[in-house]
Amino acid sequence: MANEKIFVRERIAIRAEKEIENGFYVNLGIGMPTLVANYLSKNKQVVLQSENGLLGIGPYPGEEEVDPDLINAGKETVTAISGAAYFDSAESFAMIRGGHINLAILGGMEVAENGDLANWMIPGKMIKGMGGAMDLVHGAQKIIVIMEHVNKRGESKILKNCTLPLTGKGVVNRIITDRAVMDVTKNGLRLVEVAKGFTIEDIVNSTEAALTVDDSVVLDAY
Repeated sequence: MANEKIFVRERIAIRAEKEIENGFYVNLGIGMPTLVANYLSKNKQVVLQSENGLLGIGPYPGEEEVDPDLINAGKETVTAISGAAYFDSAESFAMIRGGHINLAILGGMEVAENGDLANWMIPGKMIKGMGGAMDLVHGAQKIIVIMEHVNKRGESKILKNCTLPLTGKGVVNRIITDRAVMDVTKNGLRLVEVAKGFTIEDIVNSTEAALTVDDSVVLDAY
């Protein structure tokens, strides 16, 4: 079961990497999004930004590379690429709020059909703080949410309306799950791709939100 969980997360991260274009400045959110750094194509020049003050994040370190003082926003140890820069939080959030981040890839607990995102807290559970997501969803040029399609009870996490406290209203551009890729449009969600092992019917049945499905949907996409 644990290995299956790892495979699902990696499958999503590998698909999400395709959204990153050459020359992009990208922020990877806490949790699953940080895995995307491990799959960045060597043919792309990409700069990863962390809101705790690092521009130029590399892949996760090997055992011999671990530096306890070098961490990302999720307090995980990371590496830094040649030419990386360190700075304070004020400078970091000036980059984000100034619209200089081309793409933010964030995790999600719930996404609504109009692009609302809930990803920062569950009422009644202890949290360390809201982090930088509320700034990222309004400051980054494009927001992609990566997440599992359903929760542990098999219930859709892609809803008509979010039930958890919102991170931002109408901020999501694209959703990538272990089952499908969907775009948020002014007319609701549009199905773009279906993952291997699933059908269009599977996606429709496991998505609470309404989906627009047309002949352009790509099957067995990833």
